[in-house]
Amino acid sequence: MKALLIGVLSCMFFVVTFVLNRSMEMDGGNWLWSASLRFIFMTPFLVGIVWMRGNLKELFSEMRKNPLEWITWSIVGFVLFYAPLTYVAAYGPGWLVAGTWQFTIVAGLLLAPLFLRVDGSRHAIQLRALLISCIILTGVILIQVQQADELSAGALFIGALPVIVAAFCYPLGNRKMMELCGDRLDTFQRILGMTLASLPVWLILSTIGLIQTGPPSSGQVLQTFIVAVSSGIIATTLFFIATNSVRQDQGKLAAVEATQATQVLFVIAGEALILSSPLPTGTASAGIGLIVVGIIIHTLNMRIAGRRVAVVAERSGNNR
Repeated sequence: MKALLIGVLSCMFFVVTFVLNRSMEMDGGNWLWSASLRFIFMTPFLVGIVWMRGNLKELFSEMRKNPLEWITWSIVGFVLFYAPLTYVAAYGPGWLVAGTWQFTIVAGLLLAPLFLRVDGSRHAIQLRALLISCIILTGVILIQVQQADELSAGALFIGALPVIVAAFCYPLGNRKMMELCGDRLDTFQRILGMTLASLPVWLILSTIGLIQTGPPSSGQVLQTFIVAVSSGIIATTLFFIATNSVRQDQGKLAAVEATQATQVLFVIAGEALILSSPLPTGTASAGIGLIVVGIIIHTLNMRIAGRRVAVVAERSGNNR
């Protein structure tokens, strides 16, 4: 239950990404700057945090052991996750992007067989959790149905496909790095390591942005700084703490990842207040309702599973 609450709390900070990315796009900001500046701004904060905790040496030692894996999965988990989200900000309101992003809930479950248990066997797909997540996915589809009436098929495809790619890459990169690091690094070390490993790509993208449109405006710099602190530092740290605490249980991990669906609700409220965006109606409202229902069922399922584990452990202890 604690992991779920931390997951929901992380979503409150992460929604800044969707709202401000949309705001910067509406103001004419280049998506390359919106993407790259977030991680460039994150770097000194994370270096300072890890340095003050006295953990820089351990991090660099771990990165030197597997440099290729660090670079590969950091690019997958950060670059291929965040660059598509900033790119699609031009194709619809933040709640639409946040709704499509919920594909990550199902993606995380489908990726389970790629990872090993402590005993060396591969995780199985949790069918019950997958069915529950499909309720949330149905809600996502209903959200898209309403927007489909306002966009051409081509525009809808261009707007949705990058988000689906990001939805798979984020849990894949996160889980691969958890598997690689084990318990040797804490959350701050892992985020800093992934940021440093992906930093060359962000510098390349910012250079392309400079060539295309020149330097970012002061407004875009300020907004990306807010995104970096709120979403990049606070939200990412909270979410990584939550997922790391249940990483050995794919059902609980799926439930924690499913808390990301609450982002849709927070984004709708944020855009209505900050950007005066219209609220979703009709089928989109029904879709949001299904997302909420799915989250509730996931929570109940996680609590039931926890009680079963406790009962089994108690019986095992009594038998001894």
